[in-house]
Amino acid sequence: MASNKKNINQLGRRKFITALGNTVGASGLITTPIVTMANNLFRQNQTFTVRQIIALFLKEVPGAPFNTTVDTLESGSLDTKVTGIVTTMFATLEVIRKAIDLGANFIIAHEPTFYNHQDDTAWLEQDDVYRYKADLLKKHNIAVWRNHDYIHSHKPDGVQTGLVAALGWQKYYNPEIRNRFVIPAISLKTIISLTKEKLGIQMVRYIGDLSQNCERILLLPGASGGKRHIEEIIKEKPDVIMVGEAQEWETVEYVRDARAKGNKLSLVLLGHAVSEEPGAEWLVAWLKPKVPGLKITHVPSRNPLSFI
Repeated sequence: MASNKKNINQLGRRKFITALGNTVGASGLITTPIVTMANNLFRQNQTFTVRQIIALFLKEVPGAPFNTTVDTLESGSLDTKVTGIVTTMFATLEVIRKAIDLGANFIIAHEPTFYNHQDDTAWLEQDDVYRYKADLLKKHNIAVWRNHDYIHSHKPDGVQTGLVAALGWQKYYNPEIRNRFVIPAISLKTIISLTKEKLGIQMVRYIGDLSQNCERILLLPGASGGKRHIEEIIKEKPDVIMVGEAQEWETVEYVRDARAKGNKLSLVLLGHAVSEEPGAEWLVAWLKPKVPGLKITHVPSRNPLSFI
């Protein structure tokens, strides 16, 4: 099936970027009356290919297309005429089945489809789970594009914008210090409760005193990595750092030692998927006016872990 995916991505990573670059470059021609009239007619016909929709997004990202990126087509063809779009964090089997039910053949996912950062499938060639998923996508002619590097490089960062809006923290947002929020003092327990309610989180893991008052919050969704977590803690000196996920032997141990030393520092692990899901929802609002006539649906992949 690795060769199958190579056929699906027949342009290859470099050719894929080049093809998109040509498309984005050609979009600069939309300054003449003739091309503008043709573009208006095109929009009235409401026909869009995967390539054209990707190009619309890249057009607003500084420096795009990037020479090196994980944001490639994981299945399908750039020339597929899009019947509907699904945005999500992970293109799980449940999300794919929902897209089929919706009649959508283009999934825009934020994270990998095939279980590793680069979406490399050579090592999965004989695996029945990978094969089932790849075959399902192929059978229904579904294109999956990962939008990770580009949505984070968009101005503003689409994931952060969606998350801040979901939390209702717009008035505390400072673009100069994007991940630090200074709010009226409330207890750690209240912050956790409000965050769970706003983001639809069942449970979180935390380190800290639930009665501690917190004003300075460091918010780093997804998986920024322990080094960045700790560097930001050192720089911003927050009362609490809220992250998507963390290596237990990195950030978690640093916070444990900081508290043992006497620092009033707490840690909240929100979960990777739920911490960045609002970015996929933000993309729906971004896309709708740009691709009129196409049904765009956000299908959350949710946190797959259960708690007992």
